[in-house]
Amino acid sequence: MDVELRDLRWAVVASQHRSLRQAAQALSIRQSTLSRRLRLIEDRLGAELFLRSNGGTHPTVAGLEFLDTARRILEDASAAFRKLKARSRGETGQLTIGVYASLTTGNMHATLAEHHRRFPEVDVHIVDGGHDRLFGALMAKSIDIAIMTRNSPGWDDRCLPLWSERVVAAVPDNHPLCQNAAIQWTELAGERILLASQGPGLELEHLLTMKSHSVLYRRALYQEAGVDRLLSLVSTGHGISLILEGATGFRYDGVIYREVHENGQPTRLNFFAYWRQGNSNPAMPRFLEMLRERYPDLSAAQPPA
Repeated sequence: MDVELRDLRWAVVASQHRSLRQAAQALSIRQSTLSRRLRLIEDRLGAELFLRSNGGTHPTVAGLEFLDTARRILEDASAAFRKLKARSRGETGQLTIGVYASLTTGNMHATLAEHHRRFPEVDVHIVDGGHDRLFGALMAKSIDIAIMTRNSPGWDDRCLPLWSERVVAAVPDNHPLCQNAAIQWTELAGERILLASQGPGLELEHLLTMKSHSVLYRRALYQEAGVDRLLSLVSTGHGISLILEGATGFRYDGVIYREVHENGQPTRLNFFAYWRQGNSNPAMPRFLEMLRERYPDLSAAQPPA
């Protein structure tokens, strides 16, 4: 006969009440059942755990040692069960998110802040990259979800439209374009444009080529660096950088931000969430539920993940 968690609990309750009758009532079982089970535990362990007399039931020296161990085991088991239940509900664990643009401000920053407020025990792991890298990571199951621009026609799994972000020019503060409230695409012709090789750099260059109606701007200079380093180059007069508004949380002396407009309206890039339908991470449904709550898809009914 093995000693079970139930046996440990019954022994602890018996020690608390000092009466088998009262302990049996608290456990909603027969007194004879409790007494027989305690005897079986003692036989299994080869030690007398309780002294039984007309005055009640009292632990022996061996019984006190057994009960200390039993309480620790019950507490550890209870904590483990609570942890497993929380993980199965997506309230603990890890969520790996592929991100395509800066998180310093804007919707992505707000989304991560809200997720942490709701699920502080879920560890969020961030992976940076461009479209190809993040789609590859999704297929390799090394990330749970990717937040990127452009609704890729080659993606045949789950996708949710999210928010849009304005295209912003980071301009040296002594540049003549700083005098404008907004910058037109055509005004970027002839400028040296600094772009990050990761993230939306290629899309921003495509917009520049398409909307400026000119190829007279100097060749875009791609940098193997983050937005903060690009802005450092801007501040020293090396060129103008195109970024998305989520990166405007970076503040650099000597750098001015201006929206890039076309026909009097700011240019925007749309963001989408991509994930695999077969993702089994319990933290995913909670994150998706929050995304759908914050950014409901009004274009079409989405089947559940």
